[in-house]
Amino acid sequence: MQKEIKINFHVIAGYSDLTETEKKLFDAASNARKNAYAPYSHFDVGCAVLLENGEIVSGSNQENAAYPSGLCAERTTIFWTAANYPDVKMKKLFVIGAPEEAVTSVPIPPCGACRQAILEYEAKQKEGIEIYFASVEGEIFKTESVRDLLPFSFDSSFL
Repeated sequence: MQKEIKINFHVIAGYSDLTETEKKLFDAASNARKNAYAPYSHFDVGCAVLLENGEIVSGSNQENAAYPSGLCAERTTIFWTAANYPDVKMKKLFVIGAPEEAVTSVPIPPCGACRQAILEYEAKQKEGIEIYFASVEGEIFKTESVRDLLPFSFDSSFL
């Protein structure tokens, strides 16, 4: 027997079609991307998280010559957020990625490790986190939860 999985996501034509809150998140992620430390991949990523208290926290990818020691922008941002705002829910997460010197319009989604980390915080807060992902220009994709990007997800309910 074969089954099919379908995911739902929204396509936003570009920056001008974002709400004011979404533009603030886009801008925060874009500015954070400028602080990326990516001397090996030359692929800069910025992330911004909107908290339920209205605060926006941002971060960027930080690489290391010992590759596994680096950290993606999403995990840098959510781990810092969880450490400093442990009881405040994360409502929206915005990711912008692209090569340092190139302009691309292909939306850049979170990697698998970041999806799993986001899932952990959705489970902790018992609520989805809207995820937006984009490049420096062009379309922006939005999901209601990381579960749309990770349909066969593993969480603490299996333990």
